[in-house]
Amino acid sequence: MSARPETPDGLVTHFLESLQSNRFTEALSLVAEDCEYDNVPIGRVFGKGQIAQTLSGFLATCTAVELLAHHQVSSGDLHHGVVMNERTDRYEVDGRWVELDVAGLFVVHEGAIALWRDYFDRAAFARSLAAH
Repeated sequence: MSARPETPDGLVTHFLESLQSNRFTEALSLVAEDCEYDNVPIGRVFGKGQIAQTLSGFLATCTAVELLAHHQVSSGDLHHGVVMNERTDRYEVDGRWVELDVAGLFVVHEGAIALWRDYFDRAAFARSLAAH
């Protein structure tokens, strides 16, 4: 792993890049032990173990992942910071790309992601999956 990021913005960017590059251990090293992952239209889980279980189930069906942040803003520092982004998350499933427009909120506390909340339209994502 490269040097740990020194800003909330850098931490979240590194986290997303790690997920995208299939470096789950590295991504999980950037979240707090009791991190809340709130996938708003689906539900929330708590802790690294539940986050890993939630992500691995879905991502195992993907042959590639792209998490493209179009806009990202942040405030604060690694003690307490907030990062918000607007993304297109792309997943290659069965040789086709499925896209999902996402608004993400991350709260950084004591150098780790303590809250990761993604907002997206679940019905639009289901239609996109079914369309191919």
